[in-house]
Amino acid sequence: MVSKQPLLRRIVIAFVLMTLAVSGVFSLSIVAIVHFVEEHLVSEELSRELSIVIDDDLTRGQAPRLDSSTRFFATQLPGYAVPKQFAEARDGFSEVVEGDQAFYVFTRRENAQVFMLVQEQHEFEARESILFNVVLAGFLLSVLAAWGLGWLLARRVMAPVIRLANQVRHRDQLHAVAPALAPDYPDDEVGHLAAAFDSTLGQLRHSLEREQLFTSDVSHELRTPLMIIASSCELLAEASHLDALQREQVQRIQRATEEMTDLVQTFLILARARLQESTQGGRATLAAVADEQSKRWAPLIREKGLQFELIEQAPDAAQYNLTFLRTVISNLLRNALHYTEQGSVRLILDNGGFRVEDSGIGIPLDQQEQMFLPFVRGAQARGEGLGLGLSLVKRICTHQGWAVRVRELPPQGSVFEVNLRHDG
Repeated sequence: MVSKQPLLRRIVIAFVLMTLAVSGVFSLSIVAIVHFVEEHLVSEELSRELSIVIDDDLTRGQAPRLDSSTRFFATQLPGYAVPKQFAEARDGFSEVVEGDQAFYVFTRRENAQVFMLVQEQHEFEARESILFNVVLAGFLLSVLAAWGLGWLLARRVMAPVIRLANQVRHRDQLHAVAPALAPDYPDDEVGHLAAAFDSTLGQLRHSLEREQLFTSDVSHELRTPLMIIASSCELLAEASHLDALQREQVQRIQRATEEMTDLVQTFLILARARLQESTQGGRATLAAVADEQSKRWAPLIREKGLQFELIEQAPDAAQYNLTFLRTVISNLLRNALHYTEQGSVRLILDNGGFRVEDSGIGIPLDQQEQMFLPFVRGAQARGEGLGLGLSLVKRICTHQGWAVRVRELPPQGSVFEVNLRHDG
């Protein structure tokens, strides 16, 4: 699993862990060496002294010549009886601890006799304890020093990255021509990252500019022919020589023209910046737009043999972008019309949102999120669209800070919910 700790903290942790490992191995090595040296040096020294006592002093009939901290014992020599506390000592070097007292014991067997040298180790133990305390203090100090040094080095290493992140975060990079970031950094990994960001950002900015220019130009150019078609439909609708089928065709052209006009206006506003968009498209309440779209789509829904209901569960006096809200409701009602063969379609209004319910074929759970992608249509696609209606709905909701989601409606059907008060 990838760690979610900040990079600076991970560098410090790695530095401290490395120091823990190195200092720990070093400290344990010192302790092991001290014990090894203690056993072998003391063992050799006591063995040498015991040989001198046996071969020289006892042979000449003299008392053992030893220092005040060392004592000699033998099993068959009067006056040198082995004390009970050392009676179980093994041959060779060993240590005996009794309470606060500790002794080095060296035992040798010769000619059915046991010879033993016992040396007090209080002084050596005190020095050993001091050494171990110094090692422990050095270990703890090295860890603290590693933490402090690691923090300073990590801050120094991460400073260019933090600076680059702040520059990226606090500038409107896509909608303004900002100066390049790479010249501010040396030719290292951070400089390469800044250069890659400049390159990617430039490509995104150019793509966005092309999209905005294309959408804006197309929207402006389409307005004139749409106005001509709309005015021609109005003149044809007033003509008296048209039969019922011809009038129906004129009305169909007129509806298609109105839909196209709404789409052109929607794309034109989406192509502009948010500050420009705030004054475009007009403002209206949810109830007003829903009533307008109900009058537009209810005849078509009922003409297909379906029931249509407009239900207002709670009033909503807020004002929303007229063009965007009209496009969202229109696309959702069209989608419900295409995918419902029997039953009903309901537009239900609430305070801060609405939902469109239908008794159609429904959308499988694994396809619900994909339905909002461009050019994606259900397995049982209906109508003449290219699969852009729900994609446009998702784009508008994202642009406005609204939320849209789809879920199943038991026993059969779908519910598209739009939350107009969604934050983020």
